[in-house]
Amino acid sequence: MSSAELDAAGISGAALRAAYVRCRRINAHHGRTFFLATRLLPRHARPAAHALYGFARCADELVDNPEPGADPVVALDKLAGHLDGVFDGHDSEDPVLAALADTVRRYALDRELFDAFLHSMRMDLDVTEYATYADLAEYIHGSAAVIGLQMMPVLGTVVPRAEAAPSAAALGEAFQLTNFLRDVGEDLDRGRVYLPTTELEAFGVDRELLLWARSTGRSDARIERALAYAVARTRAVYRRAEAGIPLLRKESRPCIRTALTLYEGILDRICWSNYRVLNRRVSVPLSRRLFVFSRALAQRIA
Repeated sequence: MSSAELDAAGISGAALRAAYVRCRRINAHHGRTFFLATRLLPRHARPAAHALYGFARCADELVDNPEPGADPVVALDKLAGHLDGVFDGHDSEDPVLAALADTVRRYALDRELFDAFLHSMRMDLDVTEYATYADLAEYIHGSAAVIGLQMMPVLGTVVPRAEAAPSAAALGEAFQLTNFLRDVGEDLDRGRVYLPTTELEAFGVDRELLLWARSTGRSDARIERALAYAVARTRAVYRRAEAGIPLLRKESRPCIRTALTLYEGILDRICWSNYRVLNRRVSVPLSRRLFVFSRALAQRIA
């Protein structure tokens, strides 16, 4: 992170500046699409975006990639205790939590958003499938919608926040639903199926068929039809999210529009692959990501 960004955000003190740099590195390494989009934010807003991403990523890693011998339940409980300190105004020696605490204070972020996030992380330890989208809604709220709501004060709005909140939540939901489609195979390896089982069953798909496709590398027309339906449903969520972009401050719109365009582009890649996502991870090519970013940058400068 450049000194100019930290200076623009009014972040002082060597330890705190180093904490934000750590979060930026986490974002750059794990969240390529989101990180690229944050380069379109005003300099003063970028550190907070990285801090929020860094916290979410670290919490997610406790569940999906725990340290050998570590108990994810204990780790999440410990993290919840650290959150108590964050919202009580205490300093932390952990760089991610230190940056998060500073961001929480600067933007007066709501504790409930973080509690809901940790609740969904705990759900991943026990819940392996969902029957309907309505059943999935609780998980998506905590794992994704709250991320959009956390970002909203950082981005700023030209209307009361309550008016922009549904679209901000929809953006997080759209990104999460896209992840579910892209990561079907990887989630199966963890014993999870996020795509609602009743929706899959309507197309003749069950966990056994998905596991067969995962293990054999072969496809099935029933799976393709089920995924095509899920893609169409997810695109409708993107339209709800897109409607909220004009409600953001003008200087924040290029970032969110770019993130939306690139993440929805994953759906395009899924379609172009004939829905063969059980054995490979589709992604938007770097050339496409750079083209969309460069176009948005040129428009912002103009």
